[in-house]
Amino acid sequence: MEMYNWYSTLIKPFWAPPAWLFGPAWTVLYVLIAFSFGNVFFMFAKGRIPFGVMLPFLLNLVFNFAFTPIQFGLQNNLLSAIDIALVLATLVWAIIAIFPYARWIAYLQIPYVLWVTFATVLQFTITYLNL
Repeated sequence: MEMYNWYSTLIKPFWAPPAWLFGPAWTVLYVLIAFSFGNVFFMFAKGRIPFGVMLPFLLNLVFNFAFTPIQFGLQNNLLSAIDIALVLATLVWAIIAIFPYARWIAYLQIPYVLWVTFATVLQFTITYLNL
């Protein structure tokens, strides 16, 4: 819990959402991620898509799950900014890669890409404000 207290002491922009919003937002997103990414991994296992199409989804999960330990465990804003940028980059790559095979999966990523774009701008702003 103390790690989250650290975050509350950081300087944030006026447009930063309240802390309570992150839990519900990520809960909805993780449901979409589990369903759509699960389908991607299933398609790969069945030989319907090549490894190169599945790879950005796998990397996205790695970077996504690394964010919380980096941000709140290491309390490192700069590494968190780099990590969230990698989440966004791999997500865009994933959308482009899957589009020819399963457009519905690409479209299902719209809420995720919008949130991660916002989160990336927020994290870079927080990093800058707390130099």
